[in-house]
Amino acid sequence: MSRILIVEDNEKNMKLVRDVLRHQGHETLEAASGTEGVRLALAECPDLILMDIQLPDIDGIAALGEIRKASHLDATPVLAVSASVMPEEQQKVVSSGFDAFITKPIDLKQFRAIVQRWLASGRVLEP
Repeated sequence: MSRILIVEDNEKNMKLVRDVLRHQGHETLEAASGTEGVRLALAECPDLILMDIQLPDIDGIAALGEIRKASHLDATPVLAVSASVMPEEQQKVVSSGFDAFITKPIDLKQFRAIVQRWLASGRVLEP
């Protein structure tokens, strides 16, 4: 069973993602702010992190920066989940170090496939 950290401040979005992941047999950890997401990531070492970009305290990009400082999380994929549909905004998010970008509202079939792919492959780290 995989452990997936969901960092999302919108309760409806959190419930949807949590329900989909638990239905697939995954354990979920949940944070409603970037700071809490970083704390949980560092303490719990999840197999995958799903990070909203717009969060109430620090944004997802800043939270990712903190997570990437922790060498014990080097192999943990962090996927951005955002309602931003502007290509330049998506490019900014991906170029900031996220492993992939998932748009909201999420397409359930595509979402499940992306999660499975990243859990199976993990991050490919350069030697």
